[in-house]
Amino acid sequence: MNTLVLSLSALAALLPATMLPFLRRATRADSLFWLLLGAALAGASVLSAVTLGAQWLTDLSTTLWLAVAVSLALFGLVVLWQREAARLTPLLLPYLLVLGALATGFGPLTQPEPLPGGAPDNWLVVHIAVSVVTYGLCTIAAVASAAVVLQESALKGRRPTSFTRMLPSVADSERLEVRLLTASEVVLGLGIATGISELYVTSGEFFTFSHKTLFAVLAFLMIGILLLLHHRSGLRGRRVARVVLVAYLLLTLAYPGVKFVSEVLLT
Repeated sequence: MNTLVLSLSALAALLPATMLPFLRRATRADSLFWLLLGAALAGASVLSAVTLGAQWLTDLSTTLWLAVAVSLALFGLVVLWQREAARLTPLLLPYLLVLGALATGFGPLTQPEPLPGGAPDNWLVVHIAVSVVTYGLCTIAAVASAAVVLQESALKGRRPTSFTRMLPSVADSERLEVRLLTASEVVLGLGIATGISELYVTSGEFFTFSHKTLFAVLAFLMIGILLLLHHRSGLRGRRVARVVLVAYLLLTLAYPGVKFVSEVLLT
């Protein structure tokens, strides 16, 4: 099946879930919410499964759609765990829609490249899975951080808007932020460990310098220091949110950013 058709279909499946909170001026984890979120997840998941089914591809478009699918799945689990998280929909879903649009646009510009050596071995499968889950968790954590910044700005200026009223409160956003960062730090640590293991198995080396490795390690250290400061001193609010957004930027540079530079800018 044509990848462009699947990409456009996945975008179309994302659109209703993205528009829902704006059409009814609120976000509720009701049956309609789950129906539209499930449709969005199905569209991105089917596209990723079809694209990766024949051979494991490493191009930018496939990477972005896989990130969208995993972020949607994790968001559903987070909402089941903490229903207030559903109020992140007005921030998260538009962002994922933009990622999907970029993936669709970059598709014709990049040449899908199979993973060197064919299908990934067990270590590499674990490493890829952990990396994608880490990026999905950090995506939701970054969105919660953005909600903190917007809510605190609205409260400070005493000018809440219809948009900020749809978002979680500062306290709920901060609670989500810390819990998601804790999960992200654990999974990112596993990702670094499995990456080292895979590298040692394939080359006999424990570490090789690369932009991807550097950005991932920096993000791991930043999140770890941030969680420690939060635990020791109660650091919170916009100062924490800004650091989280910087850490997410580093992960973005490490994950799809390197592919964007190599496949789009340098071709």
